[in-house]
Amino acid sequence: MTPVPGGRNTIERIARFGYGARGVVYVVVGALALLAAIGQGGRAGDSKDALRAVLNGPFGVVLVGLIALGLAGFALWRLVEGVTDADRRGTSAKGLAVRGAHLISAVIYLGLAVSAASLSLGLGMSGGDGVHDGTAWLLAKPFGRWLVALVGLGVIGGGFGFLGKAWRGDVTDRLALDAQARDRWAGPVGRFGYAARGIAFLIIGGFLVAAAWHQRSSDAKGLAEAFALLRAQPYGWILLALVAAGHAAFGAFGLIQARYRHIDAPDIDRVDDAAGAAVRALR
Repeated sequence: MTPVPGGRNTIERIARFGYGARGVVYVVVGALALLAAIGQGGRAGDSKDALRAVLNGPFGVVLVGLIALGLAGFALWRLVEGVTDADRRGTSAKGLAVRGAHLISAVIYLGLAVSAASLSLGLGMSGGDGVHDGTAWLLAKPFGRWLVALVGLGVIGGGFGFLGKAWRGDVTDRLALDAQARDRWAGPVGRFGYAARGIAFLIIGGFLVAAAWHQRSSDAKGLAEAFALLRAQPYGWILLALVAAGHAAFGAFGLIQARYRHIDAPDIDRVDDAAGAAVRALR
């Protein structure tokens, strides 16, 4: 098939819009948690709480609607990354693991996009508690306990991956920035953000493993409960403040990615062909 003129640029724009929308969500998540840590706000919440906060602000309906579109675009980009290997991850074990994680990420952000769209349309937050409901669904399946444990270990592995990326300092590898800009501001922001996300993933993964061990979906908890666990520790407000600020940094790094990330987007026809092949394989 003849490539669609501008198709590559269209996907790139969608991806950049998606990085920006995700960045805004995590900036708000981090800001709300930071306010809670220093006693200037309510409860530290998750992405859905951040969407509610944006909705209650000036031009909330419009902003949440734009975030919904952006998150849907980010989900599409993650799907493209996973299916077409747009980032040249390859077929090694590590490359396939990263591409698989991108596909899971596509599902998660699509769900968040639906929730944001529902809010912006005045329908309320769609769906229930995703972590609890998903865990309960898995536990009801054959070998459900082991499936939940496997998911929990996968989340923990993702947490160590985030921490490893922060430790190595290679968060800026795909940014179109000179070395000075990477070292001076983009790198520190990204490393701080990835470290905070890594800590959150370790806690959430631990919750899932506990749910598998006790076979109770109520033990599976998300980001809000991870923040609450940090706050309950000795000097917990300091721990929460650091991780909250790190999540805000992760969001800020998303905005940096929206502007400077190198995106080697495939042509739209290539995406269509790959998606069709994936659907046929599932059948």
